[in-house]
Amino acid sequence: MILKKYSVGQLANESGCKVETVHYYEKIGLMPEPPRTEGGHRVYALPDVKRLNFIRRSRELGFKIEQIKELLKLIDEPNHYCGEVKAMAMQQARVVEDKINDLQRLQLALNEMVTQCTASNKSIDDCPIVDALFTKKATGQQ
Repeated sequence: MILKKYSVGQLANESGCKVETVHYYEKIGLMPEPPRTEGGHRVYALPDVKRLNFIRRSRELGFKIEQIKELLKLIDEPNHYCGEVKAMAMQQARVVEDKINDLQRLQLALNEMVTQCTASNKSIDDCPIVDALFTKKATGQQ
């Protein structure tokens, strides 16, 4: 059986990222250093496509680089369990929930400022939105 080989450009295309991203992930250790042709070109295979998809999807879900390194370590090393991954996913879900709550507070603060502005032809000196932005309370902070 002949395994399909990918150039760095093909790998990037298959995974939906940029060539520079592939090189960066190699540099920081998320992607392994690939074998090279006699001419020095990097050669990738299907496991590299899958790993890059895993990294990209993890980033989309908000995992930080160090967390992705830990996830990949769980995958690459023997004697790890799904529960370890579940714990990390649950922790990330809490982080996302906190961000959502923060964004909802920001939305409420912005909506409150907008509703206080009754006329678009008022002088900027009398603009309640500008006034609110000069106070700490504008972002929900005290």
